[in-house]
Amino acid sequence: MSSSLKGILYMCGGVLCLALGDAITKWLGETHSPLQIIFFRTLVSLPLIVLIARFNGGLRTLRTRRPGVHLLRGLIFSGTMICFMWGLTLLPLAETTAIAFAAPLFVTLLSVPLLGERVDRFTVLATLLGFVGVLVVVRPGGDSFQPGALVVVAAAVFYALTMLTARRYGEREHLWAMVFYTTLVPLLVSATTLPWVWQTPAPLHWPAFLTAGCLGVGAMAGLTLAFRHAPAALAAPFDYTALLWAVLLGWAFWDEVPDLWVLLGGSLIIASGLAIAYHERRTALNRRPSA
Repeated sequence: MSSSLKGILYMCGGVLCLALGDAITKWLGETHSPLQIIFFRTLVSLPLIVLIARFNGGLRTLRTRRPGVHLLRGLIFSGTMICFMWGLTLLPLAETTAIAFAAPLFVTLLSVPLLGERVDRFTVLATLLGFVGVLVVVRPGGDSFQPGALVVVAAAVFYALTMLTARRYGEREHLWAMVFYTTLVPLLVSATTLPWVWQTPAPLHWPAFLTAGCLGVGAMAGLTLAFRHAPAALAAPFDYTALLWAVLLGWAFWDEVPDLWVLLGGSLIIASGLAIAYHERRTALNRRPSA
């Protein structure tokens, strides 16, 4: 099996883990606060992350000289998790997933004022196309508008900020340190809220919390290995298989069938993301000095 094919399979596996974890979270969200779900998911994930780090460079990879940066990233990512999990309880699974795909568009938009990056005309037009897709899915002002959609948009913005901080500080911090602290901070934040949001889980909920935490780590490992084995331009498009899984899982467990607008808007968002990824790949190749 070629390395590129392994990368694609890892990406598809990681995305499947994400979709299954989201479906479990949506189910748990029917009876539990998003903050309690975050607590249990991160409580399960954190020891697994430490274990993975132990066998991939040792525990020294978790050391950092920038605790303030990790605290900030952790708080931002806490916002991502709270808004996204809250959105899962308010919207159909496929619609939530489609809106969440806007995160890379916000990365492109915010990279200009926050990182001083320059964006060419093609990327601007592709980004605008993606935001048109977001408007098609959200439909603000329409009869079918759901305020919960704005919660998921906020999750996409928070996630974009998390990615931008990773782009800025990632080269000077180890991968596992960044993953560890962006899991530790939401754990601590959610733990402080438990006295106000606690609902004793039913017997069936305990294995669901455990499975959701394990799936989160599995998704992280799958996505990491995907980009290790395959070029980003080849592996990244398979991230959009999440929408297919969201449609299937939403239909199977909640009898959710996305309407034409969700599918059309989701397609525009995906087309925008693919166009930007392809354009950036071509631009990088053109800048590479010839032998």
